[in-house]
Amino acid sequence: MRIGIVNDVRAASEALRRIVTGLTDHEIAWTASDGVEAVAAAKRDRPDLILMDLLMPHMDGVQATRQIMLSSPCAILVVTATVSGNISLVYEAMGHGALDAVDTPVLGPSGEVQGAQALVDKIAMIGKLVGASPDARRTSRVAAPSGPPKLLLIGASTGGPKAISEILQPLPVDWNVAVLIVQHVDMAFAPGLAKWLGDRTGRSVRVVEDGQQPLAGDVLVAGTNDHLTFNKDRTLAYREEPKHLFFRPSVDVFFWSVAECWPQAGTAILLTGMGTDGAKGLLALRARGWHTIAQDQSSSVVWSMPKAAIELNAACEVLPVAKMSQAISQRMAK
Repeated sequence: MRIGIVNDVRAASEALRRIVTGLTDHEIAWTASDGVEAVAAAKRDRPDLILMDLLMPHMDGVQATRQIMLSSPCAILVVTATVSGNISLVYEAMGHGALDAVDTPVLGPSGEVQGAQALVDKIAMIGKLVGASPDARRTSRVAAPSGPPKLLLIGASTGGPKAISEILQPLPVDWNVAVLIVQHVDMAFAPGLAKWLGDRTGRSVRVVEDGQQPLAGDVLVAGTNDHLTFNKDRTLAYREEPKHLFFRPSVDVFFWSVAECWPQAGTAILLTGMGTDGAKGLLALRARGWHTIAQDQSSSVVWSMPKAAIELNAACEVLPVAKMSQAISQRMAK
């Protein structure tokens, strides 16, 4: 992985540099001494991972995390002198998209790095999520993308199938995007929904299989009465919990799992439907740098779900269905 280091303390930055350069298949993309420099550096050269300090002059790590996840989203690990001593700031940074937090290693009296193992373990864990090495990153510029595809997420209920078909039909077929759909429908009707969407859009639409990993070009529909979720290894799974939720599969549960497990931001849409399912999950995705869209009232059969998202400020845009395909294509092409 290519790793950016953000820290205003020279000794701490040097400790981090020594750790990164000592790891196989990792390299330093750039270093920054405060949040302002980090935001600018990430825009110029987005790394696979940023090691983000919290307490810095000019712009702290919380605001830097927020701005980076909005402008050039990537994996961010908070590395601070004391996680327990800055716990409120840690949670705030994680709310803006940071994946985890760890105490900063220190340079010992003889120049040795102390307390490095926890950071090394976190980098290894995030490396599995990101799934990119320096060689793979360079190859992807001239060959087919080797990392995980971008995701387009769609959650819907009453009136959803027609809206979904109208969104899918104009979208590109040959692109590095996987489409994942959670529609409130009984499992007995899920295969029929996939076939109907395929017939209407001219695409191959399939029901998600347990353990499946989405690939570029896939259009996948949740297919059981359990909740569709992601595992940490980016495979899809069905989960019975939480049992108390009325809507099964739940859009919220799926969106939350994507926010937790998927390494890069994409686009998520909440369409027509009764209730509020999906609103809080859409907010979680927006907090992690995703571009979020809610359907407008005029084109909704039932405006409850997207309305709830709008009231939570979970939607970056509010659009009619007729304008969503163009907005998605422009966004996902970036």
